[in-house]
Amino acid sequence: MTVRIEGLESPPVPTIDGLLAQRALERPDTTFLRFRHEELTFAETDRRVSALAAGLCELGVGPGQLVPVLMPNVPELVITWLAVCRLGAVATLLNTALRGPALVHALNLTGADTVVMDSNFAPALRTIAPEITALRRAVVAGDPVVNGDLPGIDIEPYARLAATEATVHPASHRASDPAMVLFTSGTTGPSKGCVLSHRFAVRHAQLMTEHFEVRDDDVLYCPFPLFHLDATVLTVLPAMHLGTTAAIAERFSASGFWDDVRRFGATVFDFMGATLTMLHKRAPTPEDGDNPARLAWGVPVPEFAPEFEERFGLRLVEAYGSTDAGVPIYQPLEEPRRPGSCGRAISAYDVKIFDDADTEVPAGTVGELVLRPREPSLISDGYYGMPEATNASRRNLWFHTGDLARRDPEGYFYFVGRRTDSIRRRGENISAFEVEEVVKLHPQVLDAAAYGVPSDLSEEDVMVALVPRSGTEIDPEELTEFCGLRMARHMLPRYIDILEALPRTPTEKVEKGVLRDRGITATTWDREAYTPRR
Repeated sequence: MTVRIEGLESPPVPTIDGLLAQRALERPDTTFLRFRHEELTFAETDRRVSALAAGLCELGVGPGQLVPVLMPNVPELVITWLAVCRLGAVATLLNTALRGPALVHALNLTGADTVVMDSNFAPALRTIAPEITALRRAVVAGDPVVNGDLPGIDIEPYARLAATEATVHPASHRASDPAMVLFTSGTTGPSKGCVLSHRFAVRHAQLMTEHFEVRDDDVLYCPFPLFHLDATVLTVLPAMHLGTTAAIAERFSASGFWDDVRRFGATVFDFMGATLTMLHKRAPTPEDGDNPARLAWGVPVPEFAPEFEERFGLRLVEAYGSTDAGVPIYQPLEEPRRPGSCGRAISAYDVKIFDDADTEVPAGTVGELVLRPREPSLISDGYYGMPEATNASRRNLWFHTGDLARRDPEGYFYFVGRRTDSIRRRGENISAFEVEEVVKLHPQVLDAAAYGVPSDLSEEDVMVALVPRSGTEIDPEELTEFCGLRMARHMLPRYIDILEALPRTPTEKVEKGVLRDRGITATTWDREAYTPRR
């Protein structure tokens, strides 16, 4: 039945597993999943999903049950995710970098008794086994792990369950039922598990293909982890929706990226964080334009976008989204790019900019980006097991993203930074994002992160950790002069650290907590203690 909300029709949407079964009937021989060493058609994917679902059902996995999954980017992860969906259970895709207390938190939050994992993560699980309250079974893929290797946890070989001959048809659950739990990065506190319905996942796949005009002959490529929204909801599911191919790499590699694009035949890919900068700052080669890609989407689109597009023969487009909010803002493809803008709100959302009193601010004023969907299930159904955090994020009937932004008179939005990623210096709030964008413009800077460190004058001083391009050296004084021509003086970094690499999560987010804990060292350059050469 069609639901009408605020004048918009809410289209009927299938469940994730129902959509897979439909594609297996309509396009059985079309390649659906493409990994480096394995390809699966829709029919083969559906068969393997059905077999594993039957095996998990024998273990007692059923509707509504959370099933944590701890695997790298391998076909078995996608099969497990879809098999859990087929049972009406909830696939909880865990960050593979989790260790110690963070992994304990995630597993105990789910209350799950069964985890599906790769054997490579057995040592991490063994270390914390006594602290996990409900877990009693591990389905293990990869190298053999036997009972006793994980104290108090029974071992079930993944291969045995995947070979089950019984057939499991799509369950009778609804599109509004939970399908997945994806965890936020937890950079400012404990990770929160976003509960995402079948409708959230499939509808955002539909909206992505519509607003980026993805075609059924495209190959969608993602080099980011499958526990991330970009890889699952915005790569695998759009390919499933269109009946085409999703190509998944093990990880992002600047040196191997274009080889992967050519190997996979990728026509559309996504980027995030510093990945475009890393690709742009590699030495040009005659083969740069010899690739099948036509479109790349992600955030942020940098100032060098026109040069990047010409060099690699593709178009860059931007959007704004998050695991909890979905993707409410897209760059209109039919209009010229507005530098710095992530686009305009699509009709399925209301999006506004609020001040701290939840009052809308005028165009051009920076405030918090808030939104509410005009269709059901376009934002997460809350944070699993965290009702207070859920209610706080939805106060006054608006979802509060925690992001600072501004809107121009024509309705284009401009991301300014995270509320929790600002630096307070001498009464001024400074966006770390804006500092980083300027520093990254320097031709010898490959990567950069800005953050606050305690100041001897109270509040904070601006510190930047940066990575130089290969074969170059950075002169902090020259860099400071470069930045001084491009940013307000109160934003100018006082401290500069030059590192071989920035600490990053698997989704390429800089772990600023690690940098803050590192603090000022003997090798840190201090602008206020430095004597200029002239």
